[in-house]
Amino acid sequence: MRALLRWLALVLCALLALQLFFVLRIAAMAVLDPQSTTFQRSEAWALATGETPFAWRQQWVPYDQISEHLKRAVIAAEDDGFALHAGVDWQAMERAWQRNARLAAQPERLNARAPRIRGGSTITQQLAKNLLLSGERTLVRKGQEMLLTFLLERLLTKQRILEIYLNNVEWGSGIFGAEAAARHYHRKSARQLGPAEAARLAVMLPAPKRFEQQPGSAYLTGRTRLILGRMRSAQLP
Repeated sequence: MRALLRWLALVLCALLALQLFFVLRIAAMAVLDPQSTTFQRSEAWALATGETPFAWRQQWVPYDQISEHLKRAVIAAEDDGFALHAGVDWQAMERAWQRNARLAAQPERLNARAPRIRGGSTITQQLAKNLLLSGERTLVRKGQEMLLTFLLERLLTKQRILEIYLNNVEWGSGIFGAEAAARHYHRKSARQLGPAEAARLAVMLPAPKRFEQQPGSAYLTGRTRLILGRMRSAQLP
C-alpha cells in the first residue's frame, strides 16, 4: 500500500510540475514571441524525414503589421465570438456536434470539396492545442487543452492571443503564419492583404494542405464569398 501511495504521489507531483511549466511558459508569452509550437516541430520532423525536399516558411510580424482584413476574416471564419467569449464557445461546440451527427447519419452528403468534420474549437483552443500539446485525440488531452485555454485567456490579452495564433497557424505544407502565407499565395506582405485575399486565406485554415493542392475548389470560392460578407461585422479585440 505504501508503495502504491508513493507512486501516486510521484505521479501527482509530476502532473503539478507539468502544469507549473505550462503556466510559466504561457506567462512568458506576454512579452516573448514563441519560437515554435509543438505542432510545428512535429510537422518539421515529418517534412525532414519525408521524401519531398524540406521547406519551411515562417516570419514573425507584429500585430499592427498584419492586415485588419485578415484579422477580421480569420475571426469571421474560425471564431466569430472571439472577442466576447472566455476561451470556449459552448454554443458553437454544440452546433458543430449536431452538424457532425447529421453528416454521420447521411454519408451521401459527404464529399471531397469541404472539410467533413468541424470541431467548434475557438481560436484560443486551437492555439492551446497547437502551441503545447500533441495531436492525439483523447479525453485527457482534451481536458489539458481546456485548462491551457483557461490559462491563455487569463494570462494573455485577446490581442496577444490573436497575434500568436496568426503568426503560427498552418497555411500549407511548411507554411506557417500570416506573413509566409501572404507571400506564398499572394506575393505580398501580410500588411498589404486586401479583403478578398484575406478571406481566401481564412477559408483555407480548416484544411490548408488540401486547399493548397486545390486552389480552384468550388467550396473555397463559395466560402470565400460568404466570409467576405461576414467580415465587416467581425469584432476585433
